[in-house]
Amino acid sequence: MRILVTGANSHLAQPLLPRLLERPGVEEVIGLDWRPVTFPHPRFRFIRSDIRAPDLREHLEGVDTVVHLAFIVLGTALGRRRRERNLMRSINLEGSRNLFTAAREAGVKHVVYPSSAAVYGAWPDNPVPLTEDAPRRPMPGFGYSEDKAAVEFWLDSFEREAETPVVTRLRMHAVVGPGSQPLLNRIARTRLYIRAPEPPPVQCLWENDAVDAILRALATPVSGAFNIAGSGPRPLPDLIQRHHRRAWGLPYRPAEATHRLLWRVTPRLGDPGWLAGLRYPLVVDCERAARVLNWRPNYSVANCVDLCRGQPYPTDPRGAPET
Repeated sequence: MRILVTGANSHLAQPLLPRLLERPGVEEVIGLDWRPVTFPHPRFRFIRSDIRAPDLREHLEGVDTVVHLAFIVLGTALGRRRRERNLMRSINLEGSRNLFTAAREAGVKHVVYPSSAAVYGAWPDNPVPLTEDAPRRPMPGFGYSEDKAAVEFWLDSFEREAETPVVTRLRMHAVVGPGSQPLLNRIARTRLYIRAPEPPPVQCLWENDAVDAILRALATPVSGAFNIAGSGPRPLPDLIQRHHRRAWGLPYRPAEATHRLLWRVTPRLGDPGWLAGLRYPLVVDCERAARVLNWRPNYSVANCVDLCRGQPYPTDPRGAPET
């Protein structure tokens, strides 16, 4: 098997690449990214390219499976151009369309696409939990949520066309861990939360569990969407109080206004719009992934927060106790 990983320099690619090369039958892993990747392994090959490139099909010739990780999560990845929403949309949406089309033309059999639970949006009328047939209602102003949903809506039509690859959509919740987005790790460590009459339960996903889901999807090439998240969702104040005596609730409107102001001068806070996702529930049911992919999380939401706050990190990804 020859596997191509787009976004080979991304946060999730770092723990994924060595696991892919450990798999029996993997002849070669090809990493594709617009930034250099240093990963010394005799069966790893790097291609420097953009997923929007017109010659992308050439890099997919002879590839059996694609893992599509190339996606701008936060505008901070664009540096000084982080406020150029059209650029982010071009990479995420047009780049993904180009990749899927090139994969079909090159005869790729299977694409594993880590989508996001953000396609559902966090809304006051969300049932707890959400199953895969719930409506996709992305958060306005949160570019990542909008773009992940736009790619999925486009895939709905693409997959009905002839000779398309099998596309496995993994709707992952926010991924935390040693190599994950710094902003998400900071949220897991914060004492602050958005005040609400009844704080909604929150969910996240440990990075090793995210990698395990991709590996399970590779072993079971089946089309459709699968929710992927940690077990045991809890309100954020409860999680904070596992480590601090007090949690500090912030009213949403002042917090949102301050966030928009500070975003203009610092990239550390992430894009405007994501903060709204902390106001209402976004909890997903992962039963379909358990039943079809034989995937279950090894880490609960509490495990994720504990590990982000500096408790000993187990060497075995299955070593974190369920609490």
